[in-house]
Amino acid sequence: MKKNIVVITGSPRKNGNSFAMTDAFIKAAQAKGHNVERFDAAFMKIGGCHACETCFKTGKACSFDDDFNLIAPAIEKADVVVFTMPVYWYSIPAQIKGVIDRIFSLVVGGKDVSGKECALITCCEEDDLSVMDGVRVPIERSAALLKWKMVGEVLIPSVLNVGDIDKTDGVRKAVALVDML
Repeated sequence: MKKNIVVITGSPRKNGNSFAMTDAFIKAAQAKGHNVERFDAAFMKIGGCHACETCFKTGKACSFDDDFNLIAPAIEKADVVVFTMPVYWYSIPAQIKGVIDRIFSLVVGGKDVSGKECALITCCEEDDLSVMDGVRVPIERSAALLKWKMVGEVLIPSVLNVGDIDKTDGVRKAVALVDML
């Protein structure tokens, strides 16, 4: 079945390791006939949530009008939401954190976004898989709160420098993630 997939990236390195996995995932998804819409949060103007709870009062997801208002309608229409990012200082990079926090607007605005599928693609410098817990756990908990089904996670350790992903099975696992949708 053809699905609408929204991919939200959190890396500022266009030629980095998480982008390599993201690009491979997107190509594989499109090859299977899925529609993919990509948002590179690091290259957009997205602030944090102001907790004003005026979500959708202006007709847009957020009263503070920035690029999140481009992403929110895509998330609403999506069948699948895929977050891709490297681990930054044992956590979610700031470049994508504003997007994740502002998904709150869909809840406050009364939008029923339940029933979606969710996936995570992430990588880190260290060899310890638990380093990715600072990304993995918040995404899993957010998905549970939103009543999204986690369909897969690609967690790749030991990559730092551009191209290190080629020494791992990360790209292959990102492509295989498409079959879990």
